[in-house]
Amino acid sequence: MKRTGILFWGGIVISIMLLLMLIRKIDFNSLIKALLTLDLRYLVAAVFFTFLSYLLRAVRWRYLLIHERPVQISSLYPAVIIGYMANNLFPARLGEFIRAWVLAEREKLQAPAVFASLVIDRLFDGFSVMLILAFVLLNLELPPGMEQSAKVLRAGGVTTLAFYALVVIFLLLLKKRPVATISILSYILKPFPAVFSEKLIPLIGSFLGGLKISRKPKDLLAILISSAVIWFAATLPIYLVLVGFGLHLPLTASFFIMVLLVFAVMVPAAPGYIGTYHLACYTGLAAFGLPDTEAVSIALVIHAVGFFPVTLAGLYHVWSQGVSLGKMKEQAASSGLN
Repeated sequence: MKRTGILFWGGIVISIMLLLMLIRKIDFNSLIKALLTLDLRYLVAAVFFTFLSYLLRAVRWRYLLIHERPVQISSLYPAVIIGYMANNLFPARLGEFIRAWVLAEREKLQAPAVFASLVIDRLFDGFSVMLILAFVLLNLELPPGMEQSAKVLRAGGVTTLAFYALVVIFLLLLKKRPVATISILSYILKPFPAVFSEKLIPLIGSFLGGLKISRKPKDLLAILISSAVIWFAATLPIYLVLVGFGLHLPLTASFFIMVLLVFAVMVPAAPGYIGTYHLACYTGLAAFGLPDTEAVSIALVIHAVGFFPVTLAGLYHVWSQGVSLGKMKEQAASSGLN
């Protein structure tokens, strides 16, 4: 079975198990009543800030690609939305490949350079999340009984930080000593099936040419500032949904939930992070003493804010650009490691 097939079916199983776990906690009459208490004005605001965070991602992406040539936001923003739509609909995070392919096709850019910019994009996201986690642990007083959860968060943060640090070291070595680094990687991959190495090594070779970032202070400053604002804008929808349900938890609580969600989407799941996303959100809310049904209601709405509007907008951009979903998926899959 191909790698994407294994991830897809494994993710489906995990999602079903987690959803069944949550369903057991729900009283559906109470769930409907809880959903009816939502102030829709805050829901609209939450959707607005969700799209604003994607617009800011397009701005940061522009600066990550500026060494190639300036790219208009009018090209970058639809590619971002299409990529996140694809992550909602397709397995194995194919949206990252689709996002790169859409922009490369539209702007006639080299695909490896575009994909390399997204790797750097994710590195900035990773270190931003680590800073948010540090901020949460230093400023948020978790309710009694959550000490173990704080330890798990710290352990998860340290592990994730170590992972991103290793990725940075690998990229630096790849850039400075490409032949030696690829030789070492080939040796490490010897125990794996030959087809894996045959696909990965050429992919890394083509990716290497695009591994660049502007060294101009103004461009680096723009990347850093946009990274901070992206995550603030992405967290505001959680806070607004909570307020819409009549809950006035500190903003740090929303950042706490966001960190849990980031860790949750790393776990294999069905497209759209169904199950893992809901459980992480429910866990964060339950930490503050919310009843199960209310916590599940809020988790459903927070997920819906990031799922349905973005998916619909992505489908619109696909239609407006005259590209079929099937072709996008096929192109992205052929670029990845199946």
